[in-house]
Amino acid sequence: MVATRGISRHGARAGQVVRKRSSRHRARLAAALVASLAALLAPAPSSATEDAPAGGPPTVAGYFYVGGRYERVADKTVMVGQMFVQSRRPATVTQPWPVVMVHGISQTGVNFLGTPDGRPGWAQRFVEKGFAVYIVDQVGRGRSGTNPEVYGPYARFSTRALEETYTAQELYDLFPQAKLHTQWPGGPGVQGNAAFDQFFASQVPYLAGAQQTEELVDPALIALLDKIGPAVLVTHGQAGLFGWAVSDARPDLVKAHVAVEPNGPPFFDVRLRGGKDFYEKSGDGRARAYGITRVPLTFDPPVKSPEDLVVMQAKAPAAEGRIRCWLQGEPVRSLPNLARVPAVIVTAEASFRTAVDDCTTAFLAQAGARPDSLKLAEAGLRGNGHMMMLEKNSDAVADALIGWIAARPR
Repeated sequence: MVATRGISRHGARAGQVVRKRSSRHRARLAAALVASLAALLAPAPSSATEDAPAGGPPTVAGYFYVGGRYERVADKTVMVGQMFVQSRRPATVTQPWPVVMVHGISQTGVNFLGTPDGRPGWAQRFVEKGFAVYIVDQVGRGRSGTNPEVYGPYARFSTRALEETYTAQELYDLFPQAKLHTQWPGGPGVQGNAAFDQFFASQVPYLAGAQQTEELVDPALIALLDKIGPAVLVTHGQAGLFGWAVSDARPDLVKAHVAVEPNGPPFFDVRLRGGKDFYEKSGDGRARAYGITRVPLTFDPPVKSPEDLVVMQAKAPAAEGRIRCWLQGEPVRSLPNLARVPAVIVTAEASFRTAVDDCTTAFLAQAGARPDSLKLAEAGLRGNGHMMMLEKNSDAVADALIGWIAARPR
C-alpha cells in the first residue's frame, strides 16, 4: 500500500507538471496567433501603391452599358446593340479629358487591362498618369453579349493567322519589317509560348459582317460620349474605323483621336505574301467604300454614294517596304469635320501595318485633316508589332501616346 501510494503521489506530481507545461504551450500558441492576426490586420505602410494613392481612397472602378434597344426575336424579347463599358479613374483626376480605349478585331477590352505575361496594362498606366479611363467591348462581342440570332454569323482567327502577323511575324517573313520583331514576351509568340497561350485564350468570335460592325459600334460610342462628355479616343487596328466615323459625326465630343495602327490602307485590302513584291490587292471590290470607313463620312463637296469618290493609285514608286497608296483622284473632296479633330497615327517598327499606315496619313492629309505621325522606332521604341500594348515595352509605348495627348491644346 505504501509503495502504491508512493507511485500515485509521483504520478500525480508528474501530471501536474505536464498540465502546467501544456498550459504554458497553449498560452504561447495563443499569443503567437494573436500576433499573426495583428500583423495581417495591421494597416498597410504609408507609402503610395498603384491602387491606393497616399492620402486618398483607392482607384475607383466600375462598369455600365450604353446603347441598346429591346427587339422581338422569334418568340422572345431581347436587347440588341448594347455596349459594355468598364471604367477606372484615379483618386484624383488630373487630366482634363477622359480616355476611351477601343480594341480591334477578335479582341476585347482585356487587351488594355493587362499583358499576357502578367504586367499591368495600358489602362493602369493611363490611370497612374491622372486619366479617367473607359474601356469598351465592341457591340456583339465579349461582355457586350454575343448573339447569332440577332447579329448573324461570327468568325474567329486561327493560331496561324495571329502568329504570322501579330506575334511571331519574324518566323514567317511575309512583309519587309517582320524580321525586326523582338518585343513579344518570351520570344516569338507561337503555340507553347506562355504569353501567346494566354493571348490566344483571350480571343473571341467577332461579327463576320464588317459593315454591320461599324453600323453597330459607331452609335454605341457616340452614346458613350454623350454620357461622359468630351474625351480622347484611343483606337487600335479595326477600331480606327470607328474613331474616324465618330470624330466625323461628333467633332465637338472627340478632343483627339490616337489611332494605333488603324485599319487600312484606304479603299482596298492587301494580301501579304513575302518576297520582293510582298503584297497584292485583295480583290477588286472596295473594302472601305469611303476610303477609311465603310459608313458615309462628311465630305465637301458632299458625296451621295461611294461612286462619287474617284480612286487612283499613286504613280510614284512607294518607299522601300511600303505599298503604293490608293488615294482620291480629281476632284479631291475634303473632310472638314475630321480636320477639326487632332489625330495621330501610331505605327510600330515591326508591324504589318508599317507598310500601309503612311497611306492612311496621306489620304487624310489629301482631304485636309493632316494627322500627326508617331513612328515608335523614331521615338527610340524598337521591335514592336501590332499588339504593342501587350509587348515587353508596353509602358514605354503608353508613355509615348500620353506625351502626344499632353501636348495637345487644352
